[in-house]
Amino acid sequence: MKKLIALFTAGAVCALTLAALAFAATPTVWETTLTAKAEVPPQVVKNTKASGSFKGTLKGSTLSWTLRFTGLTGPATAAHIHMGAAGASGNVVVPLCGPCKSPVKGTAKITGALKSAFAKHDLYVNVHTAKNPNGEIRGQLTGM
Repeated sequence: MKKLIALFTAGAVCALTLAALAFAATPTVWETTLTAKAEVPPQVVKNTKASGSFKGTLKGSTLSWTLRFTGLTGPATAAHIHMGAAGASGNVVVPLCGPCKSPVKGTAKITGALKSAFAKHDLYVNVHTAKNPNGEIRGQLTGM
């Protein structure tokens, strides 16, 4: 009887461990639509035609992403993920490209602090141009 209980307990521990590992390995989708209206501070050179999208998949600490944009006032000089809540500007935390051509794909290592910021909706993607060096289009990252 003791051997049966020990075997059952070991099986239960294995099953729980596998379930925890499977949950931890579940990818998280990071995405946003980038618009001129969301830009903070507002554009220097007004351009309401510009738009874009960002979609990434976070597996463990690796974010694989694709950034697309169109209708900018000129070539994209850089694109980044910034720390900042909606309506606030913040520091660059993940460089994406510079200069950039759409579409652009890449990968980045994401820290625990950035995962926490993402969960609080405190990260945004920004595409910069020469005419709008502080940013031409922006989108707050959300997830699934």
